[in-house]
Amino acid sequence: MDLDLTLPDWLASANQEFRRSHPGEPGTRQPVHTVYGGAHLFKATTCQKLGKLAERALAEYAPDAATLALATGVPEAQAETVYTRVVEKLRREPVEDYRIDFEDGYGIRPDAEEDASAESAAAEFVKGQAEGTLPPFCGIRIKPLSEESKERGMRTLGRFLSTAGALPENFLVTLPKITVIEQVRALAEALDDFPSVQIEIMVETPQALVILPKLVEAARGRCVAANFGPYDYSSSLGITSTQQDMRHPVCDFARFAMQNSLAGTGVRMSDGPTTILPVSIHRGESLDDQQKAANGEAVHRAWKAHYENIRHGLRNGFYQSLDLHPAQLPVRYAAVYSFFLEGLEAASERLRNFIAVAAKATRVGSVFDDAATGQALLNYFLRAVRCGAIPESDVLRLTGLTPAQLRSGSFLEILKTR
Repeated sequence: MDLDLTLPDWLASANQEFRRSHPGEPGTRQPVHTVYGGAHLFKATTCQKLGKLAERALAEYAPDAATLALATGVPEAQAETVYTRVVEKLRREPVEDYRIDFEDGYGIRPDAEEDASAESAAAEFVKGQAEGTLPPFCGIRIKPLSEESKERGMRTLGRFLSTAGALPENFLVTLPKITVIEQVRALAEALDDFPSVQIEIMVETPQALVILPKLVEAARGRCVAANFGPYDYSSSLGITSTQQDMRHPVCDFARFAMQNSLAGTGVRMSDGPTTILPVSIHRGESLDDQQKAANGEAVHRAWKAHYENIRHGLRNGFYQSLDLHPAQLPVRYAAVYSFFLEGLEAASERLRNFIAVAAKATRVGSVFDDAATGQALLNYFLRAVRCGAIPESDVLRLTGLTPAQLRSGSFLEILKTR
């Protein structure tokens, strides 16, 4: 006899709640970096000036593709393509995401001075909006909402928002050094009159890592990004300063834990900065050849470290991290472009074959693909195009996908049209 088993209503409710909290990849652009700069220094033209400084650093320390490849590790076969696209990117859009920093990049100052900085930065922000000089993504980082600095953090936020008025899409408020859920909840409530403002949470403490899903929930739908702070995090675990490094095992653990907590939520993740800056040792206009060579070696060492840190993050699914200095920008784009170009041929073949047989499993070489891989392959091309690693026109040539199909962002929708 067949049993007529019924399903409880609460199962449907639970499934629907999961779908609400885990909508999957948002399909929108994610910047490849965030550039941090002290709020007292911010001007409407800051990002343009950073681009000019980045171009100057590239021209001085890597005047050709071969030099950049030797300094960083870009494969020789990609060198010319990468170099050309880096030069174009620095001229067109040197900064993708900028954070006006009232925390570590600003420091502790008298209240009157920080009030003035908040109002000045907001006024420059408004000017940048009007003149079209702001990057596609931007925002501010306030001080932590810990007991010691909560009043100052909220006061700065209020001064900035009231002066800035209407804010663009993709405007973020970054909240650092979170230890309890209530800090995020307080920020979300403070933004009730600013429905378009988004929240980025910083994971810099062991406490934040443990309660990460609850922090996202406390943001009441505003949390779109989570940034890992490797140095504060490793310091809180007792790692000495001489051993703190982006690729320390405790940092990898934290990144994997973030991925595990945020997978499917649509919250984009970003990594920390390389603190070895590409700056010259010797200054002045009358340097001898030995001093110039020493400057080049110092910059190239810093470039190499930055390149390897970025590539480490990319291999582990962190497609965004922080930049602190304009001379880091050429390496940022070189690392990202080379990463996507290296996997382009294999990804193209896999996606072509996979679409050709619709939802059936296929095998290309020794790599077996099932239906779940299709969306991941599509996401690869979406990221590659959005960051400038490959032009959109190449996708049609390499995979057979039209620009409209690519922009749909949905592998299932593509299959339906085929």
